[in-house]
Amino acid sequence: MSIPGLPSSVRLVEVGLRDGLQSVDHTLRTEDKLELVHLLLDAGVREIEAVSFAHPKVLPQLADAAELMDLVPRVPGVVYRGLAPNLRGAQRAVECGLDELVVVVSADEQVSLRNQRLTVDQILADLARIGELAASTSTRLVVAVACAFFAPARGPVPRGERLRVLRAADDAGAAAVYLAATSGEEVPGEMYEGVAEARALFPHLDVGVHLHNRNGFAPANAMASMMAGASWLEGSFAGLGGDLWFPGDPTVLGNAPLEDLIHLCDGLGIETGIDLERYMLAVARAVELTGRPSASFVSRGGTRDGLAAARWPDAPAQG
Repeated sequence: MSIPGLPSSVRLVEVGLRDGLQSVDHTLRTEDKLELVHLLLDAGVREIEAVSFAHPKVLPQLADAAELMDLVPRVPGVVYRGLAPNLRGAQRAVECGLDELVVVVSADEQVSLRNQRLTVDQILADLARIGELAASTSTRLVVAVACAFFAPARGPVPRGERLRVLRAADDAGAAAVYLAATSGEEVPGEMYEGVAEARALFPHLDVGVHLHNRNGFAPANAMASMMAGASWLEGSFAGLGGDLWFPGDPTVLGNAPLEDLIHLCDGLGIETGIDLERYMLAVARAVELTGRPSASFVSRGGTRDGLAAARWPDAPAQG
């Protein structure tokens, strides 16, 4: 059963290996990360944000980026992304044969200063040079607009600040942009309007969204974004990651669990190409490796089929 206004298919991007694991206190072995990659591929995941090229002292959990990229299976149709915080990181990234290079630019000045210790202007100046590097190496440039709608200790982010980053991304030669619901307090109306405006003003850019679920609105925000024409949705296995330095209970500050997004799309009749049952094997392994329980509803509540197949326990004997 389909709902008018929703697409017949959508791409789902897995960010657990990068955004998820960087929030875990201990460092996973490279072979464990590689195991997760294989489990994701087996489930049908075809877009994976696998690594970050931040300085190893900043993110020791992801210091093996080049080593991991040497080992991942190069399967036709599979896209591997890496995040570069600056030009030096981008130079390291393109040497690894990544398909896509991600640069994060916060629309909010204070979050930019606190998270990246750079002003928005400074990051945008670097973005232009990263764009030249990406073009020279045939690497697809993706620009992430962090705090695209709402910022902690501030509230709604003015439309003009979001558009400023989108214009800079376009000028830098980006092939794609995504609007990030970084705070987890975004609402469906602003997600719809933001995606629709980005597609209208920059029709040649591929537009997606990155979802967090502090307020429980991630499924509604996903639906609103798809109705506005978002090409892809981003989440992480078990809901790992997110900006855990933001105020609030860490158990609700993670990324939207990708398993819940798969489950949502299955329920809406939207094709993703990902098998939920197989994907849950990756979730279980991620939970085992990180020691962090899954934040997803489908992990805890199961599926319709699972509940339909349940059987009532035998009635207790009457004495």
